[in-house]
Amino acid sequence: MTEGTGRRLLLMRHAKAEPYGPSDRDRPLTRTGRRDAAAVGLWLAEHALAPDHALVSAAVRTMETCTEVRTAAGFDVEPDIRADLYGAEADDILNAITHVPPGVTSLLFVGHNPGVEVVAATLAGEGERQALQMLLTGFPTSGLAVYDVPVPWHELHEGGARLADFYVGRG
Repeated sequence: MTEGTGRRLLLMRHAKAEPYGPSDRDRPLTRTGRRDAAAVGLWLAEHALAPDHALVSAAVRTMETCTEVRTAAGFDVEPDIRADLYGAEADDILNAITHVPPGVTSLLFVGHNPGVEVVAATLAGEGERQALQMLLTGFPTSGLAVYDVPVPWHELHEGGARLADFYVGRG
């Protein structure tokens, strides 16, 4: 993406969480999950991908994932924690993305499957061959899809973004 010509979407599935907790929403990350989320943050820093806005599901594991990513990457954007993104369907996720402020140039979204995986697959109209192949094999925990978005957020639609990269954090 050439500077100033579009937007960047960083679509991430939360890192590995404990299998049990007081409730599903309250399951924390495992030690491995923390390490993997930090690996995503380091990868973002290495690729100079710092978001200026973050949308995060109001589950413990997504909030902890975002914290680990932010800390490792060294960016200080305050996440917009949203209860409606917990368990959100693909249409709800896309709707949330299309309603971010128009001045946002780089958005980090941290959520859950199956919604994240469905959005990831439907957004990619085209993209880097290897990234597309990886994406089509599934969207694991600590998976990150990086999209170039050539239109304003409110115009984003199915097939309306280019998959630039796909990374899975494994610390």
